[in-house]
Amino acid sequence: MAIQWSGLGPELLLRVQRGSGQPLRSQLEAGLREAIRSGRLQGGERLPSSRELARELGISRGLVQEVYSQLLSEGYLTSHVGSATRVAAGAYPAEAAPPPRPQPPPGQMIVSTGFAQGVVLVLRALAQAGVRCVAFEDPGYGSAETSETVRAIGAIGLRVVHVPVDDLGVDVGALGNSGARAVVVTPAHQSPTGVVLAARRRHALVEWANRNDGFIVEDDYDSEFRYDREPVGVLQGLAPGRVFTIGTASKALAPAVRLGWILAPPALAAAVAEEKRISDRGSSTLDQLVLAALLESGRYDRHLRRMRAVYAGRRAALIAILARHAPGIRLTGLAAGFHAVAHLPATADERAVVAAARERRVGLYGMGSFRAAQVAGPPQLVLGFGQVGERAIEPGIAAVADLLN
Repeated sequence: MAIQWSGLGPELLLRVQRGSGQPLRSQLEAGLREAIRSGRLQGGERLPSSRELARELGISRGLVQEVYSQLLSEGYLTSHVGSATRVAAGAYPAEAAPPPRPQPPPGQMIVSTGFAQGVVLVLRALAQAGVRCVAFEDPGYGSAETSETVRAIGAIGLRVVHVPVDDLGVDVGALGNSGARAVVVTPAHQSPTGVVLAARRRHALVEWANRNDGFIVEDDYDSEFRYDREPVGVLQGLAPGRVFTIGTASKALAPAVRLGWILAPPALAAAVAEEKRISDRGSSTLDQLVLAALLESGRYDRHLRRMRAVYAGRRAALIAILARHAPGIRLTGLAAGFHAVAHLPATADERAVVAAARERRVGLYGMGSFRAAQVAGPPQLVLGFGQVGERAIEPGIAAVADLLN
């Protein structure tokens, strides 16, 4: 039986359909997102309390609280202690200036051979549309000397700048001062720091794009493997005319599966598709059909759930083992993905630790290798656990414990 809630007026019509096969939480999240994106719920509008909405829909209050929390993290809602939950002011803003080529072509999804090709295709299309400068996160891909991706972007003729990342994500103020009209970001799980782009930064980033006739290239990095909550939604939902979302099957299935996808703004989808046609005339149809079959059959989702549990076990093992062998080391960046950031003592020599660990046949990565500027930062290590079995984690940590301490 379908339940419809309209306690605050006709602008909010939510339906949950029991027996549909779709989880109630997913239905409620989708309904609220659609109401915000369509403009039925305007910025600043109050939502019912979790208790009130749960009573009206006949569902648990905890489920409503989870939905509100998810949409808060994605930037659709805002809430403060002692006040009601409201639609965020910039959740679906009108664009300040129309993007180039305003006539949208039919179809917005372009298949690529992975993220590396996807970002090059997008930035080629943006260069054709007049963009001359693109920003990257720092730490992130590193410099032109260390990153093939950054070198490829430079070869297009675009000027590359780097903007810092802090514990809330990319610094939008620094981005505004950089002169860039495009930025490549990893909002779901920043690579390599592991921070999640905060809701207010999401709005600030969209505002930057609207104000500067700019574009956001979103690498949907590690979003499928979130351990503390449901995956954070993509930025594209907040500004579909300004955001390119690029995803791949590399981490979910295997790096050898060279399939990715680009969700492009309607006005630029044809330009990106043309760049793809020029580059290689198309990706493997057979591989696409296999992936489509996995998606349609539900096997892809089952695989993700199983692998999420596997990686969660490795993550838990890493935390426990490091606490035993190097209790003074602080770990961050563990909300999602396959790596953690270990913060070394301030006097540690990051490069020396990495070199000594390799002599002991343990692969560690210094944060410095991900920085664009050759400026010393706090000594940190990136510890990957995606390709390491649980039984191999303890011997590896034990072998370098004295170096970490």
